[in-house]
Amino acid sequence: MKEINVTVIGSGSTYCPELIDGFIKAAGRLKIKMLKLMDIDERKRTIVGDLCVRMLKNAGMGCDVLMTDDLDEALAGADFIVTQIRVGKLPCRHLDETIPLKYGFIGQETTGMGGFFKALRTIPVMKDIAEKIEKNCPDAWLVNFTNPSGIITEFFDNYTNVKCMGLCNIPVIMVDEIKEAAGADAEVEYVGLNHLSFVTSVKKDGAELLDRLLDEGFMPEVMKNIKNDGFAPELIKAVRGLPSSYLQYFYGRAAKLEYLLDAEQSRAEVCMEIEEELLKEYADENLKGKPPLLELRGGYKYSLAAVSLIDSIANDKRDVHVVNIPNNGALPFMDNDDVVEIAAIIGKDGAEPIKLPGFKNPHVEGIMKIVKAYEKLAVKAGLCGDDRAAYNAMTLHPLIGDFENAKKCYEEMKEAHKAFLPQFKFEK
Repeated sequence: MKEINVTVIGSGSTYCPELIDGFIKAAGRLKIKMLKLMDIDERKRTIVGDLCVRMLKNAGMGCDVLMTDDLDEALAGADFIVTQIRVGKLPCRHLDETIPLKYGFIGQETTGMGGFFKALRTIPVMKDIAEKIEKNCPDAWLVNFTNPSGIITEFFDNYTNVKCMGLCNIPVIMVDEIKEAAGADAEVEYVGLNHLSFVTSVKKDGAELLDRLLDEGFMPEVMKNIKNDGFAPELIKAVRGLPSSYLQYFYGRAAKLEYLLDAEQSRAEVCMEIEEELLKEYADENLKGKPPLLELRGGYKYSLAAVSLIDSIANDKRDVHVVNIPNNGALPFMDNDDVVEIAAIIGKDGAEPIKLPGFKNPHVEGIMKIVKAYEKLAVKAGLCGDDRAAYNAMTLHPLIGDFENAKKCYEEMKEAHKAFLPQFKFEK
């Protein structure tokens, strides 16, 4: 059994008990020697951390647990680091979701203007985390859940020496549901970027099943945090791929915008209410497991994705996971250093992307290229406070585009998030 030291940055997240539940279920394969729970929010760190300790004790896991707000202390001696931070917390998410609506743009926390500003706020903090990882635990693996995960992983893999893979629960959910429909031994081809991904082939015994699934109207479950407007069947057949939930924002922009404009609450406000209810439940000393309410936050199978990946690295399992990693020739139409969301063989040395040399799908190729160009410019803007890079990024993104409105929205959001944008210059 492999013994590991695990650090969770952002341990005050109400998702954290989900992660601990995953480690408890994997106790036969992974032994946690030291678990460090780091968060700058003392209240949440303590409430969530105390529940995590109770869960571990109830499961008979005798690992040491340290709760801290000191990043250097948290990182010292770590073998694996899980990042799940939200810079500016849910009030900033509320701004990301509501300010864009005034300018005719969808307000969403991981894509469009909202996702762009979440990246701009997060990159400076991740830069500091990267420097401290390089100093305190340079051999550790970082598993990044922080959104927008593709952009944050793009930063880590191309601007730091940190060994990083980005992770999302959407691929796990999609692949599992497709295998339930087509058979456990089906071969599923998963291609895309984080929150911009497709299943482009489903084979069993050498036979292609995708067309049959499309004809039958099969569609993976939509995430709980997304209103399900569905996908037009003729569009899906034209694309010839099963899209992930977040592509509803791209293919049904008018309907999504109308819904968000009419909504009485932003998703952030809903999450604030759920979070407070969860924290009340977590504070109950008799609670020793994750409550059902946690499922409403949209983190289904999050722990499965994280713990399975750590297990594969720690135990050199060389099995297949869908991860966010540099392309390295896997997709012929993308650059080698482009971070993409694809299947890879995972072992002690990291990820070996499974190459798809004959891949051809003009729609998938086109949308991936343009959104990747946006992501790279977003990283540049986030690192350097570069307005020109930001203008280029915004006008490339399919959910933004209109420059005059985008610039007005950009200036308002910059001012609103000023406290979390140290890389930008502001007039005094």
